[in-house]
Amino acid sequence: MIRHVLLFTGYELKKTFSNPIWPLFSILQPVLYLLMFAPLLKSLTPGGTTAEALRMFTPASMMMIAVFGSLFSGFGLIADLRNGSLERHAVSPAWRPALVLGRVARDMATLVVQAVLVLVVAVLMGVRIGVAELLLLLLLMAATGLFASSLSQGLALTVRDENGMSQTLNLFMLPVMLLAGLFIPISFAPGWMQAVAPVNPLYHAVEAGRALFAGRLSDSSIPISFAVFIALAALTTMWSMRSLRRIAG
Repeated sequence: MIRHVLLFTGYELKKTFSNPIWPLFSILQPVLYLLMFAPLLKSLTPGGTTAEALRMFTPASMMMIAVFGSLFSGFGLIADLRNGSLERHAVSPAWRPALVLGRVARDMATLVVQAVLVLVVAVLMGVRIGVAELLLLLLLMAATGLFASSLSQGLALTVRDENGMSQTLNLFMLPVMLLAGLFIPISFAPGWMQAVAPVNPLYHAVEAGRALFAGRLSDSSIPISFAVFIALAALTTMWSMRSLRRIAG
């Protein structure tokens, strides 16, 4: 099983980096957000400093990477469905879940590179975070990214059309981003948005990330976010595997 997952992970990574433009842009985009958007938040922070603004925006940026960096990976799966390569792999002697898990592992590898790059830039700009907090943040990113990637694969196998998938994702992206407080903390939002925000899973991840950057390891948002995304990742992974089995016949 592990061998098959590693083989498909290597295959997917090779395909991804055969065109360096896409991985380059996906890695640089969150860095540009950090450099250009975080300074705009200085007036919203208690101290009004760049470091305070970065402590507010960096964890949100990392969660944005984890979700939206993985949420579009399913488009490649639709292309494989169209050209018939997915069906050929599905009827091969390979362990079928490896077809999905290899793509998820590819997304996790890209996520690690993006996270490290964002953290390096944030540290150079004056942000500091403890080792324990950093490890917990990376684990939370992994759980969040696993959920987003598995959701994308399951949605691609269900919709099987780029237009339908893009419309579905675009419909939910804006409310999810705003209700998570990605760009501006939800505490600045109207009362009705603050009441609705806890329904959004990404809200808990962003709040936990900010708590970790502030060194509040006892904050209740941390265990809540882990519980939410571990459960969601398990459900979406099972969904994507079942969808693949239906396609394989």
